Amino acid sequence: MKIYNVILSGGVGSRLWPLSRKQHPKQFLKLFSGKALFELTAERNQKVVDQIMVVGNTDHIEWSQQLLNDISLPKSFITETAARNTAAAIAFAALAVEPDDVLIITPSDHLIQNQDAYEKAIKEAVELAKKDFLVTFGVVPSKPETGYGYIEYEGKDVLSFREKPNTETAQEFLERGTFLWNSGMFCFKAGVLLDELKKYQPEVFDKCNEIWKTSENQCLDAEASLQIPSISIDYAVMERSKKIKVVPAHFRWNDLGSFESLYDYLRSTGHPVDENGNMVIGTEIFTAFVGLKDSILVHTPDALLILHKEKSQDVKKVYNQLEKYKSTLR
Repeated sequence: MKIYNVILSGGVGSRLWPLSRKQHPKQFLKLFSGKALFELTAERNQKVVDQIMVVGNTDHIEWSQQLLNDISLPKSFITETAARNTAAAIAFAALAVEPDDVLIITPSDHLIQNQDAYEKAIKEAVELAKKDFLVTFGVVPSKPETGYGYIEYEGKDVLSFREKPNTETAQEFLERGTFLWNSGMFCFKAGVLLDELKKYQPEVFDKCNEIWKTSENQCLDAEASLQIPSISIDYAVMERSKKIKVVPAHFRWNDLGSFESLYDYLRSTGHPVDENGNMVIGTEIFTAFVGLKDSILVHTPDALLILHKEKSQDVKKVYNQLEKYKSTLR
């Protein structure tokens, strides 16, 4: 039995445009003491796994290979030529290994602090996975966050999964103390995951299995991949299986999915803000904010973005417009 860290690296990071682009997404931006989130993910897991496996799209695999040069563990790469969401990506990872091998599934764009607490949670999850449970990691919430899904729990048992709540509901979840942030991290045996996928989403399982058998050098056929239903692992399996357990995690966690979360991180590291909470990212040019509070100016060589921090989720709308018109700025 081997333990694999499966790093999912297919996203664009559209809510961090214009820093994050299709050809250079957020997990590869060296914003964190000169390192990228992708690098930090691999470094964080190298002490607790035997091998690293990256599942990424065609544009990202080369970036991944370069950033893992300094990691001494064995590495493998699965190239998705057509993105079909996390159920398919994880299915391919599971098909690439032995049924009893344990997969620790981690997105490539999370910022996690407190390594000791992280390793404790991973080891706890691996022990549960060895007993044929599908394990999800729930982060103990520190505030009423509306940008994350929630897990209702009791001990290690999952009572329900909840969608991203409004502010009032998020506050209620926090006060009740029986809810965790859904981190999007998982741990299970490859064979157990595939059995549950076959049970609850047979079409996804069958298509992935068929495509995997005909893949060359772990590169998946684009045309065939488009036949796979696009569905997340949460909807496909985790919210339906009777084998789910949750590990309540006490490490500091942030998925850095928006400028609001990036703002909070940068501010905590000493990045300058003015007396009204305004921040500049990406330029040393003198910038003055007049009559604005909690605003962010983002500068890149070919684009400027100015936003109120609390509207950071709406940046995706700008990216979607650029995508619609096939702009070179996306």
